[in-house]
Amino acid sequence: MLAPVTVPSARYVALLLCGLLALAGTGPSAWPADPVMGINLAGPADWNTELPFVDVFRMARPWISQRAGAPWGQGPKLELDEHGWVRRLEPNCWAETLLCTIPDGHYPSGRYHVSYRGRGRLEFGGAARVVRSEPGRIVLQVDARRGPIFLRVVETDPNDYVRDIHVIMPGFEQRWRDHPFHPLFLARWRGMACIRFMDWMKTNGSPIRRWSERPKPEDATFMVRGVPLEWMIDLCNRLNADPWFCMPHQADDDYVRRFAEMVRERLKPGLKVYVEYSNEVWNPIFDQHAWAAEQGRRLGLTQKPWEAAWRYTGYRSRRIFRIWEDVFGGADRLIRVLAAQAVNPFVSRMVLESAAAHEQADALAVAPYIGLNVAPDQAEAILQLGVNGLFRRLWKRSLPRAIAAIGAQKQVADQYGLELIAYEGGQHLVGVRGAENNERLTRLFHRVNAHEEMARLYDAYFAAWQNAEGGLFCYFSSVARWNKWGSWGVLQYADEDPAVSPKYRALVRWARRWGQPVQAVRVSPFNPR
Repeated sequence: MLAPVTVPSARYVALLLCGLLALAGTGPSAWPADPVMGINLAGPADWNTELPFVDVFRMARPWISQRAGAPWGQGPKLELDEHGWVRRLEPNCWAETLLCTIPDGHYPSGRYHVSYRGRGRLEFGGAARVVRSEPGRIVLQVDARRGPIFLRVVETDPNDYVRDIHVIMPGFEQRWRDHPFHPLFLARWRGMACIRFMDWMKTNGSPIRRWSERPKPEDATFMVRGVPLEWMIDLCNRLNADPWFCMPHQADDDYVRRFAEMVRERLKPGLKVYVEYSNEVWNPIFDQHAWAAEQGRRLGLTQKPWEAAWRYTGYRSRRIFRIWEDVFGGADRLIRVLAAQAVNPFVSRMVLESAAAHEQADALAVAPYIGLNVAPDQAEAILQLGVNGLFRRLWKRSLPRAIAAIGAQKQVADQYGLELIAYEGGQHLVGVRGAENNERLTRLFHRVNAHEEMARLYDAYFAAWQNAEGGLFCYFSSVARWNKWGSWGVLQYADEDPAVSPKYRALVRWARRWGQPVQAVRVSPFNPR
């Protein structure tokens, strides 16, 4: 049982919001016509706890090469085809992968149906036991409480190698091809205004340059190159949600054009498209920052590498927007996004002014997190605060800073005639520079994220966004297990009870206030404990 928290009074919070917004040039009478809530989806991985696909092989770990008598994972280099299927195996070797590395039984137990093409032999271990097998078809009995599923290709014919493996959850074996998305996943995000696919596209550090390198539905796993565009469009059509796509930082013009053409051909006519160049190119922790800095310096935009990255963002974005406009015959269905650092309006101006990019754009996007990054020398002081003291700090320092950043960026957006939107947002409590390894600090952050007071904090946060006339707000992130790297998931598991997730309830509540038909999905635990 978590203790109640003593926080500033409602009157104090109201005065705080009004005062800061007044400083930012806005006020409580300024309400947008239609603020909207969107969501960033967690990326494809065998540890993904959102379970978006009924075919769990779509999230399989890349093949691990094994050799009899050798240490785990120390087999010879595997020969793979263009989609990542194993072409041949050396003697006494096999290829192995893991599925559903999700703890505590938070994925469905029961009969899983496996299908594949080619000639060879599969073996299973971990949570899976074979109950029926014939060439091309296997039935498994899975007990999720025993951990992940191990799948091994132990024999394969090089002339007709094992490929197109599918591992279908219980109850979906008759309809998975036409209905690839789990119905709970669809129900959870139905009514969201926008789906941002940054992590589904594996945007950060993306190696993709050409259209031929894109993810394809035939790929062995989506964990390597990301989820195919065909699937992202299909999801948005089913949810009636606008997609937000992040163009890979190295992608050439032909990639951008073909991407836009597929979207034009397949996306529902009534939906709009958010288009952004990569993700957080301003941020030096990502490979795309260094790459953009090099391009900006080569073009002579500036010789300071950090400024070169900011300026190249505007320069390249304008070219990308022109390609999309050419494909779509104009910008009516496009929201052309220029993104920058929330706490630094100078960066925003650099991006917007480079190549006059703001003239070709519709929105300035920032990530106004309720932030608290704790370094090792600060950890003990934060731990001494406890849950109550940490919430007081969030109310008195972190939230006001987020609100001030929103107000300052709104001024920049207004100056350049753009809408202010959020590409990410939410809480940002995390250890940095080694403090992420402090287990006591991680436990404190997890307790705070699970506390009912977090919902009150979010109420004030979303109210501030609305007061500042912010537009689309894409929360980060959907469903992901909390760990030392952060408590990003608004839920931790696909079968989590909304009653124990204040963040999720606040998100749904504000989406509904903003006129969106979002429902808090209630689901029984997959495997009651």
